[in-house]
Amino acid sequence: MAGTINKDRRERTVVRLDPDDKQRAGYWAKRRGFSSVNEYMAEAIAEKIRRENQDYDLPTLEIARMNQLVDEVKALSTNSANLERVVTQGFDSLIGLTRGDSNYLFDDEDGEL
Repeated sequence: MAGTINKDRRERTVVRLDPDDKQRAGYWAKRRGFSSVNEYMAEAIAEKIRRENQDYDLPTLEIARMNQLVDEVKALSTNSANLERVVTQGFDSLIGLTRGDSNYLFDDEDGEL
């Protein structure tokens, strides 16, 4: 059973923690419904070992990061398309001016503003 700890075969280990880390461990142990900080720490160590062995759920780690990267690529693609459109329209305007096509700037003035 991955994720469960065999309580009958446990050995005692002493861990020295920073007071802030101990307080945070107590907070999260209570928040996650563990009966004690020791239970929480034992589960945390087991989870860390599973992660080191690459035995973890993909949707929560790599796929989430992959989805984030896909979203960034989509945003870059949209930005690139917008930039292409602006540059193309700008050059079309400049080419139109150099050709001498009709333009409101070239209209005869009638003296009114």
